[in-house]
Amino acid sequence: MALRGISVVLADDDPIVRASVNTVLAADGRFDVVAQAADGQGAAAAARRHRPDVALLDIRMAAREDGLDAAEALRAQLPNTAVVLLTTFGEDAYIDRALRIGVAGFLLKSGDPATLTDGLAAAAAGGACLSPIVAARLIRHLAGGLGARPVDRPAVLDSLTPRERDVLVAIARGLSNAEVAATLHLTEGTVKGYVSALFDRLGVRNRVEAAVLAHTAGLTPRG
Repeated sequence: MALRGISVVLADDDPIVRASVNTVLAADGRFDVVAQAADGQGAAAAARRHRPDVALLDIRMAAREDGLDAAEALRAQLPNTAVVLLTTFGEDAYIDRALRIGVAGFLLKSGDPATLTDGLAAAAAGGACLSPIVAARLIRHLAGGLGARPVDRPAVLDSLTPRERDVLVAIARGLSNAEVAATLHLTEGTVKGYVSALFDRLGVRNRVEAAVLAHTAGLTPRG
Protein backbone atom coordinates (compact mmCIF):
# COMPACT_ATOMS: atom_id res chain seq x y z
CA MET A 1 0.00 0.00 0.00
CA ALA A 2 1.36 3.44 -0.92
CA LEU A 3 2.43 5.77 1.84
CA ARG A 4 -0.07 8.47 2.69
CA GLY A 5 2.57 11.11 3.22
CA ILE A 6 5.28 11.66 5.83
CA SER A 7 6.88 8.37 6.86
CA VAL A 8 7.72 7.99 10.55
CA VAL A 9 9.62 5.48 12.67
CA LEU A 10 8.34 5.70 16.25
CA ALA A 11 10.28 4.47 19.28
CA ASP A 12 9.31 4.50 22.95
CA ASP A 13 9.76 1.84 25.61
CA ASP A 14 6.26 2.47 26.94
CA PRO A 15 3.70 0.65 24.74
CA ILE A 16 0.94 2.96 25.94
CA VAL A 17 2.88 6.01 24.75
CA ARG A 18 3.61 4.33 21.42
CA ALA A 19 -0.07 3.49 20.95
CA SER A 20 -1.15 7.01 21.89
CA VAL A 21 1.30 8.73 19.55
CA ASN A 22 0.48 6.30 16.75
CA THR A 23 -3.23 7.08 17.18
CA VAL A 24 -2.57 10.83 17.01
CA LEU A 25 -0.48 10.48 13.86
CA ALA A 26 -2.97 8.15 12.18
CA ALA A 27 -5.84 10.55 12.89
CA ASP A 28 -3.94 13.47 11.37
CA GLY A 29 -3.78 11.93 7.91
CA ARG A 30 -0.40 13.38 6.91
CA PHE A 31 1.66 10.55 8.39
CA ASP A 32 2.42 6.89 7.91
CA VAL A 33 4.07 5.14 10.86
CA VAL A 34 6.14 2.58 8.97
CA ALA A 35 7.69 0.93 12.05
CA GLN A 36 7.67 1.00 15.82
CA ALA A 37 10.36 0.02 18.32
CA ALA A 38 10.80 -0.28 22.07
CA ASP A 39 14.45 0.80 22.21
CA GLY A 40 17.06 2.77 20.34
CA GLN A 41 18.67 -0.26 18.73
CA GLY A 42 15.36 -1.35 17.25
CA ALA A 43 14.60 2.20 16.14
CA ALA A 44 17.94 2.56 14.36
CA ALA A 45 17.49 -0.79 12.60
CA ALA A 46 13.96 0.13 11.51
CA ALA A 47 15.09 3.52 10.25
CA ARG A 48 17.91 1.99 8.22
CA ARG A 49 15.40 -0.41 6.72
CA HIS A 50 12.66 2.11 5.92
CA ARG A 51 14.64 5.36 5.55
CA PRO A 52 11.75 7.44 6.94
CA ASP A 53 11.25 11.17 6.68
CA VAL A 54 11.24 11.42 10.48
CA ALA A 55 12.45 9.28 13.37
CA LEU A 56 10.47 10.15 16.51
CA LEU A 57 12.41 8.81 19.48
CA ASP A 58 11.88 8.79 23.22
CA ILE A 59 14.94 10.61 24.57
CA ARG A 60 15.37 8.00 27.32
CA MET A 61 14.57 4.30 27.01
CA ALA A 62 15.41 1.60 29.53
CA ALA A 63 16.22 -1.27 27.17
CA ARG A 64 19.41 -1.51 25.13
CA GLU A 65 20.21 1.81 23.39
CA ASP A 66 18.20 4.92 24.25
CA GLY A 67 16.92 7.67 21.98
CA LEU A 68 20.14 9.67 22.09
CA ASP A 69 22.24 6.68 21.03
CA ALA A 70 19.86 6.03 18.15
CA ALA A 71 19.77 9.72 17.23
CA GLU A 72 23.55 9.88 17.02
CA ALA A 73 23.69 6.80 14.79
CA LEU A 74 20.90 8.02 12.52
CA ARG A 75 22.31 11.52 12.08
CA ALA A 76 25.55 9.91 10.86
CA GLN A 77 23.98 7.21 8.71
CA LEU A 78 20.73 8.77 7.43
CA PRO A 79 21.27 12.53 7.05
CA ASN A 80 17.97 12.91 5.18
CA THR A 81 15.97 11.54 8.11
CA ALA A 82 14.98 14.24 10.59
CA VAL A 83 15.35 13.11 14.20
CA VAL A 84 12.86 14.45 16.74
CA LEU A 85 13.05 13.58 20.43
CA LEU A 86 10.09 12.95 22.72
CA THR A 87 10.81 14.24 26.18
CA THR A 88 9.23 14.77 29.59
CA PHE A 89 9.95 17.29 32.29
CA GLY A 90 13.15 16.58 34.20
CA GLU A 91 15.31 15.37 31.31
CA ASP A 92 17.21 18.61 30.66
CA ALA A 93 20.59 16.96 31.31
CA TYR A 94 20.25 15.22 27.96
CA ILE A 95 19.52 18.32 25.91
CA ASP A 96 23.06 19.54 25.24
CA ARG A 97 24.12 16.18 23.82
CA ALA A 98 21.01 16.15 21.65
CA LEU A 99 21.84 19.59 20.29
CA ARG A 100 25.40 18.53 19.51
CA ILE A 101 24.02 15.53 17.63
CA GLY A 102 21.87 17.87 15.54
CA VAL A 103 18.32 16.76 16.24
CA ALA A 104 15.52 18.63 14.50
CA GLY A 105 13.62 19.33 17.69
CA PHE A 106 12.05 18.35 20.99
CA LEU A 107 8.39 17.63 21.68
CA LEU A 108 6.65 16.85 24.94
CA LYS A 109 4.95 13.48 25.34
CA SER A 110 2.13 15.18 27.19
CA GLY A 111 1.83 18.07 24.77
CA ASP A 112 -1.03 19.15 22.55
CA PRO A 113 -1.57 16.69 19.64
CA ALA A 114 -1.54 19.55 17.13
CA THR A 115 1.87 20.66 18.40
CA LEU A 116 3.14 17.12 17.90
CA THR A 117 1.80 16.72 14.37
CA ASP A 118 2.70 20.23 13.20
CA GLY A 119 6.16 19.84 14.71
CA LEU A 120 6.79 16.56 12.91
CA ALA A 121 5.57 18.06 9.63
CA ALA A 122 7.96 20.98 10.11
CA ALA A 123 10.87 18.64 10.83
CA ALA A 124 10.07 16.52 7.78
CA ALA A 125 10.17 19.66 5.63
CA GLY A 126 13.61 20.60 6.99
CA GLY A 127 12.58 22.98 9.77
CA ALA A 128 13.00 22.90 13.53
CA CYS A 129 10.22 21.81 15.87
CA LEU A 130 10.11 23.30 19.32
CA SER A 131 6.91 23.48 21.34
CA PRO A 132 6.50 26.70 23.37
CA ILE A 133 6.82 24.82 26.67
CA VAL A 134 10.01 23.09 25.56
CA ALA A 135 11.35 26.40 24.25
CA ALA A 136 10.83 27.96 27.67
CA ARG A 137 12.77 25.12 29.31
CA LEU A 138 15.60 25.42 26.80
CA ILE A 139 15.77 29.14 27.41
CA ARG A 140 16.10 28.61 31.16
CA HIS A 141 18.74 25.91 30.92
CA LEU A 142 20.72 26.78 27.81
CA ALA A 143 20.49 30.51 27.11
CA GLY A 144 23.84 31.13 28.77
CA GLY A 145 25.72 28.41 26.96
CA LEU A 146 24.31 27.90 23.50
CA GLY A 147 26.48 27.55 20.49
CA ALA A 148 29.88 26.40 19.40
CA ARG A 149 31.80 29.59 20.23
CA PRO A 150 31.47 32.72 22.39
CA VAL A 151 29.40 35.47 20.77
CA ASP A 152 28.06 38.79 22.07
CA ARG A 153 24.55 37.81 21.05
CA PRO A 154 22.68 40.95 22.22
CA ALA A 155 25.00 43.07 20.09
CA VAL A 156 24.63 40.73 17.13
CA LEU A 157 20.85 40.68 17.44
CA ASP A 158 20.76 44.47 17.55
CA SER A 159 22.85 44.59 14.37
CA LEU A 160 20.61 42.29 12.34
CA THR A 161 18.96 43.79 9.30
CA PRO A 162 15.16 43.60 9.11
CA ARG A 163 15.47 40.78 6.55
CA GLU A 164 17.90 38.81 8.74
CA ARG A 165 15.53 39.22 11.65
CA ASP A 166 12.64 37.98 9.49
CA VAL A 167 14.63 34.86 8.57
CA LEU A 168 15.55 34.19 12.21
CA VAL A 169 11.90 34.48 13.28
CA ALA A 170 10.87 32.16 10.46
CA ILE A 171 13.42 29.58 11.63
CA ALA A 172 11.98 29.86 15.14
CA ARG A 173 8.52 29.20 13.72
CA GLY A 174 9.83 25.90 12.34
CA LEU A 175 9.76 26.87 8.67
CA SER A 176 12.03 25.06 6.23
CA ASN A 177 14.23 26.98 3.79
CA ALA A 178 11.66 26.47 1.04
CA GLU A 179 8.86 27.76 3.29
CA VAL A 180 10.95 30.75 4.39
CA ALA A 181 11.62 31.54 0.73
CA ALA A 182 7.93 31.40 -0.13
CA THR A 183 6.93 33.47 2.91
CA LEU A 184 9.55 36.20 2.38
CA HIS A 185 9.48 36.11 -1.44
CA LEU A 186 13.13 35.10 -1.75
CA THR A 187 14.87 32.33 -3.63
CA GLU A 188 15.71 29.22 -1.65
CA GLY A 189 19.40 29.79 -2.39
CA THR A 190 19.20 33.27 -0.89
CA VAL A 191 17.54 31.86 2.23
CA LYS A 192 20.27 29.23 2.59
CA GLY A 193 22.82 32.04 2.49
CA TYR A 194 20.98 33.97 5.18
CA VAL A 195 20.66 30.88 7.39
CA SER A 196 24.33 29.98 7.09
CA ALA A 197 25.39 33.54 7.85
CA LEU A 198 23.04 33.74 10.85
CA PHE A 199 24.39 30.51 12.33
CA ASP A 200 27.93 31.84 12.03
CA ARG A 201 27.17 35.31 13.41
CA LEU A 202 25.09 34.01 16.30
CA GLY A 203 27.47 31.18 17.16
CA VAL A 204 24.77 28.49 16.98
CA ARG A 205 25.10 24.99 15.57
CA ASN A 206 21.66 24.27 14.16
CA ARG A 207 18.10 25.49 13.63
CA VAL A 208 16.95 24.42 17.09
CA GLU A 209 19.57 26.59 18.80
CA ALA A 210 18.69 29.47 16.49
CA ALA A 211 15.03 29.01 17.44
CA VAL A 212 15.89 29.04 21.15
CA LEU A 213 17.89 32.23 20.68
CA ALA A 214 14.96 33.89 18.90
CA HIS A 215 12.67 32.92 21.80
CA THR A 216 15.29 34.18 24.30
CA ALA A 217 15.44 37.53 22.55
CA GLY A 218 11.65 37.87 22.61
CA LEU A 219 11.37 37.78 18.82
CA THR A 220 8.61 35.16 18.86
CA PRO A 221 5.33 34.96 20.77
CA ARG A 222 5.41 33.04 24.05
CA GLY A 223 2.71 30.49 24.75
